[in-house]
Amino acid sequence: MNRIARIVACLAPVLLLGAVAWAGDTDPIYRVPDQTLVDIVDAPPTPWASLSPDRETMLLVEQPSLPSIAELSDEELRLAGYRINPRLFGPSRSRPDSGLELLDVASGKKRDVKGLPENVRLDNPTWAPDGSRVAFTVAAEEGHELWVLDVKKAKASRLTGPVLNLCAGASPEWSADGKSVYCTVKPENLGAAPVENRVPTGPVIQENLGEKAPNRTYQDLLTNAFTEMQFDYYFTSQLARVDLSGKLSRLSEPLVIDSFEPSPDGNYVLVQSIHRPYSYLVPAERFPRTVEVLDTKGARVALVADLPLHENVPIAFGSVPTGPRDHAWRNDAPATLVWVEALDGGDAAAEAEKRDRLFVQDAPFTGEPRPWLDLDLRYGGTQWGTGDVALVSTWWWATRRTQTFIASPDRPQNPPVLLWDRSWQDRYSDPGNPVMDRNAWGRQVLRLDGNVISLTGTGASDEGDRPFYDTLDLVTKETKRHFRSEAPYYERPVVPIGNGQVITRRESVDEVPNYFVRDLRSGDLRQLTHFPHPSPQLAGLTKELVKYTRADGVPLTGTLYLPPGYDREKDGALPCVMWAYPTEYKSADDAGQVRDSPYRFDRVGWWSPLLFLTQGYCVLDDPSMPIIGEGDEEPNDTFREQLVSSAQAAVDYVVERGVAQRDAIAIGGHSYGAFMTANLLAHSDLFAAGIARSGAYNRTLTPFGFQSEERSLWEAPEIYFSMSPFMHAEKVNEPLLLIHGDSDNNSGTFPMQSERYFDALKGQGAVARLVMLPKESHGYRARESILHMLWEQEEWLDRYVKRDVRSEEPASTR
Repeated sequence: MNRIARIVACLAPVLLLGAVAWAGDTDPIYRVPDQTLVDIVDAPPTPWASLSPDRETMLLVEQPSLPSIAELSDEELRLAGYRINPRLFGPSRSRPDSGLELLDVASGKKRDVKGLPENVRLDNPTWAPDGSRVAFTVAAEEGHELWVLDVKKAKASRLTGPVLNLCAGASPEWSADGKSVYCTVKPENLGAAPVENRVPTGPVIQENLGEKAPNRTYQDLLTNAFTEMQFDYYFTSQLARVDLSGKLSRLSEPLVIDSFEPSPDGNYVLVQSIHRPYSYLVPAERFPRTVEVLDTKGARVALVADLPLHENVPIAFGSVPTGPRDHAWRNDAPATLVWVEALDGGDAAAEAEKRDRLFVQDAPFTGEPRPWLDLDLRYGGTQWGTGDVALVSTWWWATRRTQTFIASPDRPQNPPVLLWDRSWQDRYSDPGNPVMDRNAWGRQVLRLDGNVISLTGTGASDEGDRPFYDTLDLVTKETKRHFRSEAPYYERPVVPIGNGQVITRRESVDEVPNYFVRDLRSGDLRQLTHFPHPSPQLAGLTKELVKYTRADGVPLTGTLYLPPGYDREKDGALPCVMWAYPTEYKSADDAGQVRDSPYRFDRVGWWSPLLFLTQGYCVLDDPSMPIIGEGDEEPNDTFREQLVSSAQAAVDYVVERGVAQRDAIAIGGHSYGAFMTANLLAHSDLFAAGIARSGAYNRTLTPFGFQSEERSLWEAPEIYFSMSPFMHAEKVNEPLLLIHGDSDNNSGTFPMQSERYFDALKGQGAVARLVMLPKESHGYRARESILHMLWEQEEWLDRYVKRDVRSEEPASTR
């Protein structure tokens, strides 16, 4: 008996007994799945890497295993779109790191970092401009501390006590000379936190005097005067500078600082702070704010802008607030501010020849700002190089169009030259991303050799992604290819280090990603890191990029996985799990392009459907579910028809391949994938069961648009009704498992979405189960929650998808 057959046979008596015990099991205790799944979930994550500005040292940052539900149950406040830990004055749902190592690029030798606290929880590692030190924060018992790592000595030391305020997410920044660190700290004489009066002083009142102010659905908003007081208390901070001896100098008055950025030359600091009046309709990013330039002693040099509350930004995709926005320093100049202003009233639905205008202003900021560029599309960002070369990107949602121009910031009279003009959904035409270097100020600038820039990209093609390293002459527009990943590896260039060498990240189906030094001239490879395989239980799995066609001729792809040791001749067709996520397109050609690579290593985390391989299932991961609307047609006009057609093609493919049983296929997804799952169960009979995690099922609860749908409920009521599984609960005749975090903060996926949908299914007599995970948000974190989720999925699929060995009928038909 082969391995797959043994799995099914051994599980059979357990499933027969377990199905009886599990049915109706609603005890409020955490369950644990098969030990194989536990071992995979508990495997330590692979460290991530950061290279020093001088390219000589690699910082390896270790990550911890999953936190406990006790840790997730620490006090949390939800204010103006933020979630914070009031004890720590920082984010409540961050993913802190657990250790540091240093690796010498030239020799490959590693050094442990000394001086770190036991069980350290560190975050925000940031290299000094010269690469001699790394600043980072540590979450101590009473709050966040500022630490610094001396790279030469491989020793970490604490600079401050728990005085940092990280509630708004403004992480520490080095000064230009690398001798001090800017940060935000709790105000002196802070006092006690506000206490809510249990006796109301009056009602909460909002008013609109006839102005149209539609808004998307937001979570965690301010709700009353007390939450405004809390926001002021926890988000008020002072800009400070800490030198390498630990001396702390407070620079600003107490402000609700949203962000700060030192100028490249180190003489100024750009500070954005929020002020009243606040709003109960939009998050803090839309609150009134002051943009100002301070000197290094904290004195105001210039008031750049005082922006009003933005409650009435149009909902058309690509709309922006009116007035100045996106203030930043020019990276290649000592102290030049850049920002953009809308020329179309900020309304993407309005007709306009020009959409945005870029402005620049040099220190000392006393002269009038200079207009630099007028843009046909919405501003997307600038990659700075020199006074003669900057790459300015624009985009437009309705057409999925993106443009990149070569512009001269020091010569605004020179018209910009179009470099690229393409659809961002056309992956095959993607020229790649410019390679950036750090200049003497530690700022990211274009890697330039005369007129030549370097490019790296995913290299999407009909045979899958094949990353590349190119150079491009900006004058002649000629491209030269220096490297392209070759099968059976997926090798991605990360950063050049000089002498024709580049650090790459190399992996294969069975080889975990590791860092190498590749000589682009000789092709020689030298391995830098040796990370182990995190899930050896799945070593030897079969992975295949598969292609098939939808009924209307649109090419589709997916990645087919078969369990280690699977033999189709001996094992026959298996029960199958499909895990998908629909995507909208404006072009059928773009929708039919191949995505991903058949040679990538798959990190199997709690979110991965590959876990089902250990239980005897085959998996079709990410089968294409394109929703296409070309020209004046909107994709969602035929959402249901296209969705079912794509699913039909995927089912037919795996069945005709002989790897899946037609009546033993499950469909599942997370977020919009959950929405997809519920729709497929309502409008087709292709699947034996479904798993829907953290989805939205009633689109009337997101009336001003959702996902890629720009129209409101009142503009397209038939679309909202047709696409809402809640409205078709009576059609669901397959078992559906609903899982949701009871603290979901994702826009639109309120926990109520799953609760009300379950009520509707129950009212219609459907087979359904609702699991609400305490303390969990849109993505799940606590070990207990994740193991319980896997237990629920395992039990659900075993009961309703796997064949019972006593009968040839699938369990779902009995």
